Amino acid sequence: MKKAVIFDLDELLIDSEIISYKMYADLLQKHNLRFTLDTYVRHYSGKNGVTNMQNLIFTYHLPISLEQGLAYVDALEKGYFAEGVPLKPGARELLHFLKRRDIKILLASSSTRERALSVLAQHGIENCFDAMVFGPEIAHGKPAPDIFIKAREKSGEASADCLVLEDSEAGIRAAYAAGIDVICVPDMKRPDGAFLSVAAAVLPSLLDVPLWLETH
Repeated sequence: MKKAVIFDLDELLIDSEIISYKMYADLLQKHNLRFTLDTYVRHYSGKNGVTNMQNLIFTYHLPISLEQGLAYVDALEKGYFAEGVPLKPGARELLHFLKRRDIKILLASSSTRERALSVLAQHGIENCFDAMVFGPEIAHGKPAPDIFIKAREKSGEASADCLVLEDSEAGIRAAYAAGIDVICVPDMKRPDGAFLSVAAAVLPSLLDVPLWLETH
């Protein structure tokens, strides 16, 4: 059995992707433009906020700067997060499973520490993690392997004894490049086959991870 499990945060541990869609839809509605969920899933799901904002400004000819767009959605997100962000199905059960078996638990998120801890604290699980790595701590974001290499180093375990849980194509690429087994638990967008082919498994939800760990 693995000795350490490294969690992504958004769309894997917390159900935040619908919030991302609502933020972008709100921004475009402000400019009398329609933004469908299908468009979000096909073109924006699984990508970082800066890339998405650049694409929105370019695609919809928005009369705003990148900084203005990011500030607008950041304010919206804080409001949504204050209302509460649900955990993904099986998240709490998986954390308890890992704790019972003394498997180290790490968080590797492109988010900031403040943002991540605020939502984890809503569910009382912020102390479940043995170590955390956040976007500002690394030089290159996903799909570069930096964040998972750093998480693996913090775990003190060999790469072969670690497992990454991810939902996105960029996250799968990053874990694979770091030389760590990765399980994909898709959210709104199922990664393309080329990405799934390098995953150790593709599972419907976090509820299925304990059985995989017990049999590998």
